[in-house]
Amino acid sequence: MSGFVHGDDCTVDDDATVGHGEFDEPTRVGDGATIRAGSIVYGDVTIGDEFTTGHDVLVREGTRMGDDVLVGTKTVIDGQTTIGSHVSLQTNVYIPTETTIGDNVFIGPSAALTNDEYPIRTDDGLEGPTIEDGASIGANATLLPGVTVGENAFVAAGAVVTEDVPPDTLAVGTPATVQALPEPLEGANQIA
Repeated sequence: MSGFVHGDDCTVDDDATVGHGEFDEPTRVGDGATIRAGSIVYGDVTIGDEFTTGHDVLVREGTRMGDDVLVGTKTVIDGQTTIGSHVSLQTNVYIPTETTIGDNVFIGPSAALTNDEYPIRTDDGLEGPTIEDGASIGANATLLPGVTVGENAFVAAGAVVTEDVPPDTLAVGTPATVQALPEPLEGANQIA
């Protein structure tokens, strides 16, 4: 079946594909979407209002997104993922299956989230990270499977997060260590 159901004022470039594959549920996109050239959105995806992609984005089946989500150029969302509202995924971000992202979250360029603790060595199932409301992830950061980045926490650029990051803290380094959140970084993201 698949297909594409959309709200008002949606723009889909001619060489974007929305509703790819054969799924029982169509792709559903709310009002005011802009889906740019080269992007592929599979069937069985539900997206709220004001969705915007860069070029060459991939959104796999089973993804659920809220309103006002930006998905940057060459970003991959590998499906079976939940993304809240007012989220900014910058260029070249990788979001694996079984990831949960809250509201008002920023994920910087080339951040890589992972979901397989021992890739191709064992079959222990997949568990993506959880990023709670208001968290920020810096450019080139790596989050290992199953970690939680707490509410309003900040992960510095290039950090490798191997353990949970408590709310309202800063994770920095490789492997990341947790520090007090510096005053300029306190408070909520200003995405919405």
